[in-house]
Parts: sequence; structure tokens; C-alpha cells
Amino acid sequence: MMDAIFLNEMRVETIVGIWDWERKTKQIVSIDLEMGADIKKAALTDNIEDTLNYKGVSKRIRKFVEDSDFQLVETMAEKIAEGRLKKWFKEATLVNQMFIKDNKISVAAYVKAANNDAVLTAYCREGLD
Repeated sequence: MMDAIFLNEMRVETIVGIWDWERKTKQIVSIDLEMGADIKKAALTDNIEDTLNYKGVSKRIRKFVEDSDFQLVETMAEKIAEGRLKKWFKEATLVNQMFIKDNKISVAAYVKAANNDAVLTAYCREGLD
């Protein structure tokens, strides 16, 4: 089950806009972000290492926006989401999860070691009832 973590009203100064005056003066943009995360392990262990590091996410997004100079707010929003999705896919997809029998390697690395010519094109998570 996916839980949701919200970062609301993150205010960042940046250059954004299409008009000359917008390109000369930094403006404050307010960012609301909703992130899906499985926080079950963190709830059980009460350990900060087992949860989504939303302070780290906030810092990365703040730095990204401060350093950007997009013409459209829509492009900025898309790039923020794209960056979060890439990180999420890397962390959450089965291919990059640790191989159960050897948690020092990922599933992708295990398959590659078993057959150097093998290419993973899809993945599926199965559950037993």
C-alpha cells in the first residue's frame, strides 16, 4: 500500500516567465508536492533511515528551482515531477530491488550475471494469498 507525504507551500525564488521584466527579476514560486511512499517499515521500526527523506527531497527541489530559468511554470512543474519519478522508479521497481537470496545485488545485476545477453523488458510483482 502506498502512503502519501505532502510538502506544501515550499517557497522558492527563481527566474521564470516569458516577458523581459520576468527574466530580470526573481519571483517567488510556491510548490505543493505529493509523494507516494511506503512508510510501513518506518512506522514499525521508528527509524528515520526507513522512511522517505522529505528534507532531502525538499532541498534538491529547492536547489533545482533556484538554479533554473524556465519560461513556463508548467515546464518547471514537469521537470520536478520527472526528477521525482526517475528517483522513484530507481528505488521502487522490481528490477532495481535487492535480489532476495543475495541482498548485495539487484535483480537486474543477478539476471545480467546469470546471462550477459539477457535484457529485462518488464517486471511483475506477484503476491501469494
